[in-house]
Amino acid sequence: MSDKPIGDYAMLSDSRSAALVSIDGSVDWLCFPRFDSPAVFSRLLGEQAGFWSVRPVAEARTSRRYVPRTLVSETTHHTGDGVVTVKDAMALGARTRGHELGARAPGVLLREVTCTQGNVDVEMVFAPRPEYGLVHPLLREVPGGVLARGGADLLALSSPVPLSMEDGTARARVALSDGDTVGFALHHQSSWQDAPDLWSQADIAQRLADTRQGWETWSQLHQSYEGPWRELVDLSGRVLQGLTYFPTGAIVAAATTSLPESVGGTRNWDYRYTWVRDASMTLQALWVAACPHEASTFFQFLAGAAASQVERDMELQIMFGIGGERDLSERQLPHLPGWRGSAPVRVGNGAWQQRQLDVYGELLDAAARLPEVLENLDSDTRRFLAGVADAAAARWHETDQGIWEVRGDPQHFLYSKLMCWVAMDRAIALADTLQASDRVERWRQVREQIAEAIHSDGWNEQVGAFTQAFGSDDLDASALMLSIVGFLPGHHPRMLATIDAIDQQLTDERGLVYRYRSHDGLPGEEGTFLLCTFWLAHALALAGRTTRARTVFERAVSFVNDLGLLAEEVIPDSDELLGNYPQAFSHIGLVNAAWAISEAEDESTPEPQPLSPQQAVPSDAHVVAEGS
Repeated sequence: MSDKPIGDYAMLSDSRSAALVSIDGSVDWLCFPRFDSPAVFSRLLGEQAGFWSVRPVAEARTSRRYVPRTLVSETTHHTGDGVVTVKDAMALGARTRGHELGARAPGVLLREVTCTQGNVDVEMVFAPRPEYGLVHPLLREVPGGVLARGGADLLALSSPVPLSMEDGTARARVALSDGDTVGFALHHQSSWQDAPDLWSQADIAQRLADTRQGWETWSQLHQSYEGPWRELVDLSGRVLQGLTYFPTGAIVAAATTSLPESVGGTRNWDYRYTWVRDASMTLQALWVAACPHEASTFFQFLAGAAASQVERDMELQIMFGIGGERDLSERQLPHLPGWRGSAPVRVGNGAWQQRQLDVYGELLDAAARLPEVLENLDSDTRRFLAGVADAAAARWHETDQGIWEVRGDPQHFLYSKLMCWVAMDRAIALADTLQASDRVERWRQVREQIAEAIHSDGWNEQVGAFTQAFGSDDLDASALMLSIVGFLPGHHPRMLATIDAIDQQLTDERGLVYRYRSHDGLPGEEGTFLLCTFWLAHALALAGRTTRARTVFERAVSFVNDLGLLAEEVIPDSDELLGNYPQAFSHIGLVNAAWAISEAEDESTPEPQPLSPQQAVPSDAHVVAEGS
């Protein structure tokens, strides 16, 4: 089984797919041609499932970085006899820049090895195993490299050095001296297509330089954040761009499937899809760490993917394939043992069929963040967004599976009610744009009804906090969103009490936050959740507690790997990352919390002195609703 730490990997991307390469030089995950395509290398989930390694033969001391303002990785190996540097990248389209960064990507993984001191012997091992390791392709040597055919894939490896081949694996060993460079390129096409032209050394060098320049110019044009933790915020912006499927603008939740939420357990899900839930938080992060163009493209994708459902009085689907697909049926891959024995490995995600009422609010909140885009809305999209608000108004009082997609009985989850409130609040603000002014009074009435319900049924006097679901005694970190979405001011006494309860009861000794501690219908326990830790920092900033917010934020970012990447969770009693990787939500939380802390620290007004929670009356909710 694969057992390398998840944080051992760098992500490479061409804004169509992603590769994960370990610090010792092994590409253990790569899907061609899309993020959600069957992997051609998946040793990450099973030792026999394929890899491509380039590394020194001798033992080495290794360090790495991203080339500044890019997703081109540069790994430096120091051996006893010399130093060698490996640059890895997913090739961008020739001379693509700016908003077109992911256009014309050829589906090629580049690897360039340079000896910068002394002499170093380097070994290259190419073991493709398409379709998650089910296919052992036939290898055939051709001028300039090797072809691998099997199943639906045709792989072509451009190599300037002779290769030995046995049992579906090609190997080479090359002696490099100071100043020597050797480049490799892995091309992908469908098996029914003609073999691609292999690339010369000059071609590989040129395309690597061009890819680096593409990322550099994208960063120069798109990234202007000037607040604290700028390097981490900028890197997170590039991660989000790297997780974007350029043809549609969809952003995948992560580049991987089935990296577990519990080591050795069954909480293993496929995250290579795009969730409506991520929309509003993603758009805010893109405004901070990228640019409005990326934000509007993502929103237009979501609106287009979901448009016909509401009009047909269907439930709004919570997630979609990156091409807009709706059927994401889940299946298991029993031939893969999973990362550290965490089985089953799953492809597809059964949550696509769940009922989650929060998506209405998230979609309308996303729309409200894009006033410039909404000015040019077509009539179909206006009608769709107004229909989203009507659907939330009609269904807010019903049960659902909630933000965490529990696979147990549906409940009246607080977060779902909150986001239905957001749907009403944002629809009221957008009514003129949506040409729906005649519905405002109805939406306003429902908004007040939801606010009353949240204060009366979501607040638990015995717990002294807002809880996970109406009538529940369980805390849930998603209650921190009450102030983040503007339902309550950050310094409202009930908000402060909820922040304190979560800080004290859902936080481990390291300062990291669990989503919840209640039973969720699944076996095993998960790690601490990085997004929730960033939510705590964000909520603390909105409360004016900037010193504590900084402490929480800096504890969360202390778990980034050496490149600045984050997974979904952190293993309890360990500093290892856990869950699918790199995780968009974690990087979104980082960006939004950093921005909130920066804004709070710029405020000159002192922290308000609130009443106690017992003195806060439910009628406050009406004031908040009317004034938001």
